[in-house]
Amino acid sequence: MTEKIALVTGASRGFGAAVAEALAAKGVHVIALSRTVGALEELDDRIQAAGGSATLVPLDICDEEGLKRLCLSIHERWGGIDFWVHSAIFAGPLSPAGHIPLSDWDKTLAVNIRATQRLVEMVEPLLKAREGTAILPVDSVAGKKFFASYGAAKSAQKAIWDSWAAEAAKIGPDVRTFEPNPMPTALRARFFPGEDRSELADTKTEADRLVQSLGTALS
Repeated sequence: MTEKIALVTGASRGFGAAVAEALAAKGVHVIALSRTVGALEELDDRIQAAGGSATLVPLDICDEEGLKRLCLSIHERWGGIDFWVHSAIFAGPLSPAGHIPLSDWDKTLAVNIRATQRLVEMVEPLLKAREGTAILPVDSVAGKKFFASYGAAKSAQKAIWDSWAAEAAKIGPDVRTFEPNPMPTALRARFFPGEDRSELADTKTEADRLVQSLGTALS
C-alpha cells in the first residue's frame, strides 16, 4: 500500500482542522477524530471539495475502549499510519492558580494528560509499522498569569512527548514537537478577548508550515 495515512486527533476545528486539510491536499488520507460530528462533516466537505479524502471518527479521546477499537480497525484496514498529529486539547476558563474549579481540573487531567499517554501507547505500534512520524503542537504559556491549568496541561503533554522522543530516537517512531505562531483560533479568542487578530498568523499558513516540515516523509 502506497497511500499515506494520517491520524489527526482534535481535527474538527482550529489548527487541527487546518492540519487535516493541509495533509489531505498532499494526497494523504486523513483519519479525523473529534467529538463534534457536525464540525467533522464540514471538514470532510472541505477536504472532498479540494479533491482529498478522509475517514471521520466521532469519538471522545477519553473513551479508552473506543480508542482501542479505532486502533484495531486502523491496523486491520491499513496496517499502520504514517503520521499522527495530536491537536486535541481541553482548555478550561482562565483562572488564578488557587481558584481552578475541580471539574475543570479533573477534565484537564483526563483529556490532556491521561488520554495523551494512553494514545501514545496505542498509536505507537501503528506508527512503527509504517516508520511513521508523531507530532505534538506545543504552546509556551506555562507560568503566565491565570494559565495554571492550561499551562500545566501543555507542559505535561510536552514532557510525555519529549520522553517518548528520547526513548524512540534509535528504534522509532519519529517523534517531534511543533510550535505554531499565535493564530486567530476560537480558543485563543477565549484567552485574549479584544486582541487585534489581524496581527496573528493564519491557521492555514501554520498548518502548511507543519506539513512542509515533514519533507520527504510525504513522498
